[in-house]
Amino acid sequence: MIRSLYYAAGVPLRTDIPPHEFPKLIRNRRGLLWVDFSGEPPETCLPILTAFGFHPLAIEDALQQTHSPKLDDWGDYLYIALNYMAVAHNGSEWDTEIDELDIFLGKNYVVTHHDLSIPAVDETWNTCRRDPRILQDGADHLLYKIADKLIAAYMPAVETIDETIDQIEDQVFDRPSPQTLERLFALKRVLLAMRRILLPQREVMNKLARDDFQVIDPRDRIFFRDLYDHLVRLHDLNESLRDLVGGALDTYLSVINNRMNDIMKTLTIITTLFMPITFITGFFGMNFFEPVANLTGWTTRSIFTLTVLIMLFFPFGMYLWMRRRTWI
Repeated sequence: MIRSLYYAAGVPLRTDIPPHEFPKLIRNRRGLLWVDFSGEPPETCLPILTAFGFHPLAIEDALQQTHSPKLDDWGDYLYIALNYMAVAHNGSEWDTEIDELDIFLGKNYVVTHHDLSIPAVDETWNTCRRDPRILQDGADHLLYKIADKLIAAYMPAVETIDETIDQIEDQVFDRPSPQTLERLFALKRVLLAMRRILLPQREVMNKLARDDFQVIDPRDRIFFRDLYDHLVRLHDLNESLRDLVGGALDTYLSVINNRMNDIMKTLTIITTLFMPITFITGFFGMNFFEPVANLTGWTTRSIFTLTVLIMLFFPFGMYLWMRRRTWI
């Protein structure tokens, strides 16, 4: 889908403009053109982007290659690659969807290209259609609006991850299971993927806020500085959540080891308590004590009673002795 809108002071907002009019409209320095390519094949986008006068390498980056967030200064326009990350929690699994948003920023135009639908772009587009006054602040301010909604979309995912970590921490102490370990590693993968996006994206906003570009009004740098602060906060939250996941993982392993130690301790106690009984029954079960050996006294009632008493009280005595030694 190719959609476009054009704003000029005193003129009604135009939408769905034919591509052949784009070169003419960008020559009007008082207007603002926004062209958005969504899911279009490269062969469709290439002629239109070439008509804007973009460098072939910049067009190739936008249409064919996947990048981490970056910024290239081509003089009278900027090529900016940003990443969008959608995180959905489905029970014990996480669905992570990452898409690249390519932006060409000129003095009076913005060209965006993406393969999947990006809510931040759609929301900004609908806002501009409802209130065209947003476009009167210039192309760089429109870039700020898009990037602001793109960055704000990370917060619901961060909050969901934070709530999930709290649930997992409770589960670690109550009923740890292999599924708990799977959920922890899934969270770790999501946070790592988010970190790989936030770090370079933060540097892009830092450049927009501090470097001198022809297409960025110096008065608008403060807006990109605000976005940089948001990304710094998101990165700090990401690091904190990764620490929480690592702590929960360590706690899970400790709980499992302690539980295993308790099980082994219980089994050892049972074995130790029954060891003298096993010895006694084994000793008297040997075939040495036959009546022909004149040892018939071993089979009297008194010996039987004494043996039973020993078998009953010996484990109890050993239990008290182990309690006194604080082994149990």
